Amino acid sequence: MGSWKIYSKRQMGGIKMLIKEKIKENAKFNEKRLNVSKDFIERLEAEVKTIVEKACRRAKENNRNTVMGRDL
Repeated sequence: MGSWKIYSKRQMGGIKMLIKEKIKENAKFNEKRLNVSKDFIERLEAEVKTIVEKACRRAKENNRNTVMGRDL
């Protein structure tokens, strides 16, 4: 897979565009690029939001202010 870099909104405008491009760039099967629909991006965004929320809740339940890999 390609290299993933996280950008803050302060560093670069249009962060959603960057993420969409990375998703499209990495949507492959047997090295063949696949098309990515708008509804896939929207559903993926909702899934990621849910995962992050659960991880944050777990971190707070463990009296931490840092979300870690073990919170997933």
